[in-house]
Amino acid sequence: MNTPLKPHYYTDLIEAGCDEAGRGCLAGSVFAAAVILPPDYDNPSLNDSKKLTHRQRNLLREQIQQDALAWAIGIVTPDEIDKINILNASFLAMHRALDQLAIRPEAIIVDGNRFQPYQNLPFTTIIKGDGKYQSIAAASILAKTYRDDYMDELARQYPFYGWETNKGYPTKEHRDGIRQYGISPYHRKSYNLLGNEELELDFQ
Repeated sequence: MNTPLKPHYYTDLIEAGCDEAGRGCLAGSVFAAAVILPPDYDNPSLNDSKKLTHRQRNLLREQIQQDALAWAIGIVTPDEIDKINILNASFLAMHRALDQLAIRPEAIIVDGNRFQPYQNLPFTTIIKGDGKYQSIAAASILAKTYRDDYMDELARQYPFYGWETNKGYPTKEHRDGIRQYGISPYHRKSYNLLGNEELELDFQ
């Protein structure tokens, strides 16, 4: 049985949990979510999105959106990722999500070990925070499900890379598609798209 996630880190402040999805992908935007849960909120079903099934994530997305005091999604495109690198793009996606919250948070907790300060708010980075705190887990679920929907739509436009299953991650099927068909407008050109191979790619 999984250990229940803690409801809050900052017990006396309005806290936003943040997480991103798609950082390690070869294609597609990086998505981030920010979520503010009610002070007395405690949902034992929340967990790291990677430990949940597709159906569980989508059911929890509906519940989070209904129960949260505020939530938002931030997106950074592949072109932006190529210009500023994926680490900065992940921070920017979180900042964009925070910008859109209907309620201003008083503190931020972030999955991982690095974050770029947002305005003048205190923040705490928490390694594997999506498996420890409910607001980060909620953000993980929203970021993952919204990005999956986005990659499913791109897969219908570009059915060569298996995006409906790999969501843009560097699988054999994805790289085989790049070898055969070249890259799409949604690939991250700054990435090592074929691993250790040195092949000429069509960047048009």
